[in-house]
Amino acid sequence: MKKTLVLGASPDSFRQSYKAVKKLLKEKYEVIAFGIRVGKIMELDIETVRKHFENIHTVSIYLAPEKQLDYYDYILSLKPKRIIFNPSTYNVEFAELAKEKGVEVLESCTLIMLSAEEY
Repeated sequence: MKKTLVLGASPDSFRQSYKAVKKLLKEKYEVIAFGIRVGKIMELDIETVRKHFENIHTVSIYLAPEKQLDYYDYILSLKPKRIIFNPSTYNVEFAELAKEKGVEVLESCTLIMLSAEEY
């Protein structure tokens, strides 16, 4: 399974990041929820400290482009194989940096990809 870090995870159940984490967990993916607020999504704690996580396959972004700059180096240091920019998060600058590092970049929707079994 593709270990996924969800950047911008929120404990608010109406947020798309919450729904994505929940769906990933239900589909039995290993998930790291990373956000700025302490909380839980189902039984999973939301991480708020930048730790080095091993074997990250996918980073699913739920942060507006202007809030991503501070995370470029951190995300790239995790050496993900793929970054998914969910709706309204696509960032040309970060996408180009990731591509230069050999990371697959998708402008897509994690929830739709999971529903279509294309994750």
